[in-house]
Amino acid sequence: MSTTDISGLSDISGFIGACLVDTETGLMMASEGGEDFDLETAGAANVEVVKAKMNAMSMLGLEENIDDILITLGSQFHLIRPLAETPSVFLYTALHKKSANLGMARVQVKKVEKTLEI
Repeated sequence: MSTTDISGLSDISGFIGACLVDTETGLMMASEGGEDFDLETAGAANVEVVKAKMNAMSMLGLEENIDDILITLGSQFHLIRPLAETPSVFLYTALHKKSANLGMARVQVKKVEKTLEI
């Protein structure tokens, strides 16, 4: 059974939008929010970010898992979290920087991750 409900991410302060993305296809598996934000494009584009980081880790001989990748923009945080159980799938969450609490956001993303079954 597959459970891809990511609606709990909308509880994060400063929430803009989020999606669940498959790195193998670049396709969005679920989305939440993002009325004024193109989540499909953001998810597909961030596949390249995840792949680049995995490639860099491989080149460095680091046998680690990525907990999360944080991209800080002038007005936004973009948080990327590959799933622990299925690292080829990641959660992407965009937040307004002024109203988001990054620590709490990471806690909520982990909480939602635990409810997913791919």
